[in-house]
Amino acid sequence: MKADTIGYLNRAVAILVVAALAVTGLSGAARAFETQAGSAWVIDHNTGQVLLSHNAEVPLPPASMSKIMTLLMTFEALDDGRLSLDTRLPVSEHAMSFGGSTMFLDTTDRPTVEELIRGVVVVSGNDASVVLGEALSPDGTEAGFGRIATERARQLGMEQTTLVNASGWPAEGHVMSMRDLGLLAERIITEYPEYYTYFAETEFDYENRAPANRFNRNPILGMGIGADGLKTGHTQEAGYGLVGSAVQGDRRVTFVISGLTSAEARARESERIINWAFRQFVMEEIAREGTEIARAPVFMGMEQTVGLAPAESVEMLVPALLDPEITADITYVSPLPAPITAGDVVGELVIHQGVRDVTRTVPLVATGDVERGGLAVRLRTATGLLMERVTGGDATGPTAESATDG
Repeated sequence: MKADTIGYLNRAVAILVVAALAVTGLSGAARAFETQAGSAWVIDHNTGQVLLSHNAEVPLPPASMSKIMTLLMTFEALDDGRLSLDTRLPVSEHAMSFGGSTMFLDTTDRPTVEELIRGVVVVSGNDASVVLGEALSPDGTEAGFGRIATERARQLGMEQTTLVNASGWPAEGHVMSMRDLGLLAERIITEYPEYYTYFAETEFDYENRAPANRFNRNPILGMGIGADGLKTGHTQEAGYGLVGSAVQGDRRVTFVISGLTSAEARARESERIINWAFRQFVMEEIAREGTEIARAPVFMGMEQTVGLAPAESVEMLVPALLDPEITADITYVSPLPAPITAGDVVGELVIHQGVRDVTRTVPLVATGDVERGGLAVRLRTATGLLMERVTGGDATGPTAESATDG
């Protein structure tokens, strides 16, 4: 009987809403940023909080912004030794045939990987992208690169990405979502800081081939707002887009926009987003490590309750001037079976920031030791359970305690 009783108690889950964690601000619901972009995604790099998501899951033609995937796979090849910065690569007739933005490569050239990277980043070279893609492709073709790039995108959680080429040249089925492009940018910034510096370069002139085409088209690099990347894109179908990132103080913000009607509109919207992301949010401590926020009942213990505390402090970006609408749920097995040692993980704190649908989950630990009770405690518990059954209490299945804070 004791084993059955403990099994039942271990399945029962208590869910409490912690009103003490609510952060108050000015009254009224927060209004979302009104972007002029057809699709947009903005993330705070340090916390991983998504600040804005507007049509961000929709697969769209990415134009030259998809060159970032070619660059990521190049960086991965540099990292594992398949390429080096001074590796020289051949230029195929296929690569040479591209128009639009190019390095003006021909089949007699043998550019280095570093030159090709700079050619992709700074002058958005379609030819440079194809040379890198063909070098990385299992079968040496750009189409082959598209297949492995799509597979790699899936491995990275980029579910709305399908690539058929290395350059972003308009092609049926070549699509990415703005969220996927943002995840891609975040990975490069985090995993390859030694190569990320290329994205801040403002000009690159390969062997004086096209001096007029040597300038980086990224409009935010020269605005004095901390911008240091990453890539523009434009086709008639996609409109004008940008994958951008900027640092101010100890914060970094990364964003992706698409569907703007002109280069000027792209520049204005990029600046608006950066200013909004840095000015309209403040960091708040929502929960402090080790501070008791609730008490949970204990089964078969020398103490009847034990304190619960976050295993780590939680800071979140919240709107500076509007009500952030923060609530939190505590979940744990109720009652907690003894024995319990201080520091044991016994539950979870789930924090919700309703304005932007942000959720953070933090382990909850016991704040003290609770020894298993002796004979008297076990007899008292067994008597209580027996009385519940005799008087009609339900001791045959799981129950849940709940409270709601309006």
